Amino acid sequence: MLIGMIRPRETRTITVQAEELDEIQDLIREQSPAGWETISAPVAMSKKDTTMTAEGTIARRDGVTEIEADDMAALKAKVPDGYQLLSVRRV
Repeated sequence: MLIGMIRPRETRTITVQAEELDEIQDLIREQSPAGWETISAPVAMSKKDTTMTAEGTIARRDGVTEIEADDMAALKAKVPDGYQLLSVRRV
């Protein structure tokens, strides 16, 4: 018997503007739902003032669930669309 841990594979993009990098990160965190984390946030400077714009990409990290199967092929077949297999253990 194999037990696999799966979670949703979902990302979103959030655009924010600020004058400080710390402020950029705070704004992205404030707009992120619970269970999500920032995976990238490249920053572009404005040519006419001190404002920075960031395209923050956030990813869902909650919703971890166990699935069971007798072999690896059956376990992979049980992973729903939009989910990723995180780990597998034999019991």
